[in-house]
This record gives sequence, C-alpha cells and structure tokens, in this order.
Amino acid sequence: MTDIETVRLLTGDKDILAYVFTNAEVQVFLTLNGDSINLASATLLEAWAAQYSANADNEKIGDYSYTQTIVNKMLALATRLRETDALTPAMDWASFNFTDIEEVV
Repeated sequence: MTDIETVRLLTGDKDILAYVFTNAEVQVFLTLNGDSINLASATLLEAWAAQYSANADNEKIGDYSYTQTIVNKMLALATRLRETDALTPAMDWASFNFTDIEEVV
C-alpha cells in the first residue's frame, strides 16, 4: 500500500469514484509533513473539516432537527493522529545494530 493510499484509508477518503482530495493534494499533505502519514492524515482531516464548517452545523424545520457532528469527529481524529505521531520515537533504539559502532566512532 502506498503512503497516499494509507492516508486515504486513515481518513476515510476512499471512494475511488469521488475522492475528496486528488492524489497530488494528498502528496502535498505528505510533503508538508515530512512524509509522516499520521501528520498528513491529520492535515487532510483538518482541511476536509474546514470545507464542512462553511455549512450550518444544525438546522431545525418544524419538528425536524439535524445536527452535524462530522467536523468535531474529523478534528478529534486529527488530534489523535497528531498525538500518535508525537509519541512515536524517531528511531527504534531497541533494534539498533551496535555491532558496527566502530565504523561510527
């Protein structure tokens, strides 16, 4: 699976007939975030939520009422993805190969 496909999977932008963002746009999110899939996904969700936030978040017509919570859910997922990225170590020292340490020193 490519990084673009992984970002789409994490964010729910999976409808190949009607992607919200083009592959080029998803690649920009990856590039802006140092190729971090979690951060790119968070940025995509924030951009997507911004599109929804232009609409009214609730509506009442007679006995019918509707509340749109998708923006809050998208932003909550973006926050979780950013937190996950922040907690991910930059390097896995537990599996570092110390046998070649003489070459480094």
